[in-house]
Amino acid sequence: MIPYGRQDISQADIDAVVEVLRSDYLTQGPMVPRFEQALAAYCGVRHGIAVNSATSALHIACKALGLGPGDWLWTSPVTFVASANCALYCGAQVDFVDIDARTGNLSVQALEQKLEEARRTGRLPKVVVPVHLSGQPCEMEPIRSLGEKYGFQIIEDASHAVGGRYRGEPIGNCRYSDITVFSFHPVKIITTAEGGMAMTQDAGLAASMSLLRSHGITRDPGQMTHEPDGPWYYQQVQLGYNYRMTELQAALGLSQMHRIDDYVARRHAIADRYDRLLAGLPLTMPWRQPDGYSGLHLYVVRLHLGGSTRRHREVFEAMRARGIGVNLHYIPVHTQPFYRGLGFAAGDYPEAERYYTEAMSLPMFPALTDAGQDEVVAALGEALAS
Repeated sequence: MIPYGRQDISQADIDAVVEVLRSDYLTQGPMVPRFEQALAAYCGVRHGIAVNSATSALHIACKALGLGPGDWLWTSPVTFVASANCALYCGAQVDFVDIDARTGNLSVQALEQKLEEARRTGRLPKVVVPVHLSGQPCEMEPIRSLGEKYGFQIIEDASHAVGGRYRGEPIGNCRYSDITVFSFHPVKIITTAEGGMAMTQDAGLAASMSLLRSHGITRDPGQMTHEPDGPWYYQQVQLGYNYRMTELQAALGLSQMHRIDDYVARRHAIADRYDRLLAGLPLTMPWRQPDGYSGLHLYVVRLHLGGSTRRHREVFEAMRARGIGVNLHYIPVHTQPFYRGLGFAAGDYPEAERYYTEAMSLPMFPALTDAGQDEVVAALGEALAS
């Protein structure tokens, strides 16, 4: 089976983890701060807060921005459910903005139209979460301009996009957002096995997220309500969570960072080759905007099947039968049973639903060989011709 994604673990990665296993700290030691500092420096941002998943990072980002009951969070329907669920964890409400058919990302035009309607009805969002689908950066500058005009805060869900760039600058520098969130799941650009990080330029947001990831507990006298009782003393100053990253995970992430640019460059080489090999097939290849440099976590094609869900499934199953681990990223969130229970329905976001009937993620990972890629392309050609 050729999977759609696969981690790359080197001997250096293994050695880094073993070194931590032999050290005094398996958690709450020096490796997590080192990983945070390294990624923050790479992105050109002041603060990184490492946690046990990107879902946790989204949650504490929402909490740090004060999202709560009576507030609205808007995001793309074409994303993993965590991009929306993070609002519900805070007691807020969720709505969606349809996608741009070319990029699969949140449509700036649809966002602007929806904002103007929301201003008239008094239901403007407090937070908007643009998702860099597949690693392709969203149009962040106009989204930031709309944020300034309509008064919402921005969390970039860059779970797919570490190592990418927007307008020549690293994704994660928060030039156009309050907080950016990365994922380090095994199929992502770099991995910590499970893990995530929230990046921000704002010291206050960083301090809030640091408290939230560890029970709301501090040992910093400056954050306490009175002088410490002794050197053992700590205070819980707010309600927090156990979202900490372990030293083992941080050591793996820090080691992987040495190869991040090579990983992304290799993904681009694979994508360029796909572009050439797939040129004659009835499908649309991923569009890469000229002012962005995608992390290329995914290579998603859209099949030209006349809207036939039956044929879409047949092609998908034919690929799987050939040992090609294609996938579909993602089922539009508003069509999930839980979200239908909140009042969403089929037809609410037509572009997202059209995308779902056509999309297929082909294998994309740095260790994919030319021979493996040739096998993928041959299988897809046969499946589309049958």
